Amino acid sequence: MGKTRYHHGELRNALLDAAEELVREQGSVGWSLREASARVGVSPSAAYHHFASRDALVGALSARVRARLGERMSDAAARAHDAGADAHRGLVAAGRAYVRWAMEDLAVARLTLGFGGLDAAETGVPHPHDVIDAELDRLVAIGALDAARREGADFVVWAAVHGLAGLLADGLLILDGPEAADLQTERLMRAVLTGLTQETAPPGGWPVAHSAHTRRRAARHGDGPPG
Repeated sequence: MGKTRYHHGELRNALLDAAEELVREQGSVGWSLREASARVGVSPSAAYHHFASRDALVGALSARVRARLGERMSDAAARAHDAGADAHRGLVAAGRAYVRWAMEDLAVARLTLGFGGLDAAETGVPHPHDVIDAELDRLVAIGALDAARREGADFVVWAAVHGLAGLLADGLLILDGPEAADLQTERLMRAVLTGLTQETAPPGGWPVAHSAHTRRRAARHGDGPPG
């Protein structure tokens, strides 16, 4: 096979594209960095200049896909805000985008839902968690959610929508098409938001939740150690 010449950044993106194709064809296991290299027509040694291992390539792919998901959620929320005055519309739309993505690209969704990977914020677009945060902050700003109930609410919403997406990706929950998924997501999101507006915290307060992403975000902002 003749070797294709790539500029530095082009080869990295070509390897990511090849890895994404392999995930769709074979799943997240069963292929190697050597196979991804062969697919773009370069030697494994060339690929190692960008990725020290197959896991590093998979992690970078997961971050890239997660960044696309964050952008998709953010765009969906923005369109929803333009479409009507329903206070919860933006968060519902972001949740729908998350679940639709899982249904439309199951192999890649399984990879991304199950791999910690790198921080999507490094790509310059919002992490999916950041979109949820922004929508909840907006609800507080317009008086649709009490500020006292805002703390930790992002993890409640994320657990709900991520759980639904994961069940669909794993085939443990079956819905009759994307429209049914939209309705199921809306029901879930509105039920969670209704619960948040009515909840009463226990005497010691709710547990403080963290994720790898929120720890990295706090470290970037000088609010705490990296996770």
